[in-house]
Amino acid sequence: APTLTKVDEKERRKIKRTMGGGRKVVLQRAAFANVVMREGVKKVKIISVLESNDPQLTRQNIITKGSIIQTEVGKARVTNSPGQDGVVNAVLVEG
Repeated sequence: APTLTKVDEKERRKIKRTMGGGRKVVLQRAAFANVVMREGVKKVKIISVLESNDPQLTRQNIITKGSIIQTEVGKARVTNSPGQDGVVNAVLVEG
């Protein structure tokens, strides 16, 4: 089942065992994102999901790869799969 990472005040992670005995950190609730800006990388607070490839995911504030999120520094595009990486990485679209 896919991990649907939601925007929340408190972050919540879970460690899952993968095939071959490996481990994967799963992000269930996200409060912060690592945003790449001109000055470098900054950890900023996520406000909401603005755009996604599915309007239903946008409505439920679920973060997926490629979705546009509103942060305290501006809009940013998510560059990774938070449900598989355990963090939200994004690139600033406009400040």
